[in-house]
Amino acid sequence: MFSFRGFGASPRRFPLRDLSLALPVIVAISGCASVPLKDVGTLTSYSNLGAPKGTLSKKRIYVDGQGLAAVKTASIVPTTYGFGAASRVKSQADRSMVSNALDRALCVALSDKYQMVPAGQPADITIRSVITNVVPTNKMAAGIATIVTVGGGFAIPSDVPFVSVPRLPIGLGGLAVEAEAVDSEGVQRAAIVWARGANAIQDNPRVSQVGDAYGLASKFASAFSRILVTGKEPKMLDISLPTRHGVQSWLGGKPKYPACEAFGRAPGVLGAIAANYGLPPEWTEKKPKPLVTH
Repeated sequence: MFSFRGFGASPRRFPLRDLSLALPVIVAISGCASVPLKDVGTLTSYSNLGAPKGTLSKKRIYVDGQGLAAVKTASIVPTTYGFGAASRVKSQADRSMVSNALDRALCVALSDKYQMVPAGQPADITIRSVITNVVPTNKMAAGIATIVTVGGGFAIPSDVPFVSVPRLPIGLGGLAVEAEAVDSEGVQRAAIVWARGANAIQDNPRVSQVGDAYGLASKFASAFSRILVTGKEPKMLDISLPTRHGVQSWLGGKPKYPACEAFGRAPGVLGAIAANYGLPPEWTEKKPKPLVTH
């Protein structure tokens, strides 16, 4: 039980249940990294993009549903970093890990509809993504947040239902990406300008400068792939079930198309456990294997 005394008010007692349910709401309001949404000139065109939308993820979107309707094959050019973005992450290995995680998630998700072919080979559409901003995660703050979050989870009484301990809203990271899909004639068929900061409720702290960017890379891939697969702007709530190959790939299994092997395989259950305990993503990340073609 907790007791609070206001100015001249009688003491009021709040049960732990009420406090624990209110805390995520308080943190959700204040605990989110700010990442600006801005055009930085990496797309072939910005003229078709819609107005900014979104709350957690801010984005501008363009999609040509009719132009995508006949698409059968797709390729992914490995993600690059825009001017100034790369310098915000000290380690080349960390930069590569984030961009690779983005490409891997995108390749697996697009396999739901398209036949994925290796970069450089003819395809109906080619996807190019550029990371335009990285807000580094504060490693020390993430370490403290991990201790408090994990330790707090053990401290909550077992008779208090539906309670998760939110992350401390300090040292949060973020990511911004621009991406487009162009056809074989170079015509832009879909494009997105996207930015999102980690928040204290949905993003586990990880002791890595790119801990948040690594997780947000997959969130970006999910958002853009839904646009390309459906040929329209996504609804607020996605209730679609994962495909069999998607689950297999998430578990670290063989992807549906060999082209996706260029981005390695997901860390699977081991990676999820590591994320839950705040371990750096590089501890479980699997390095891509060179694609052998004949």
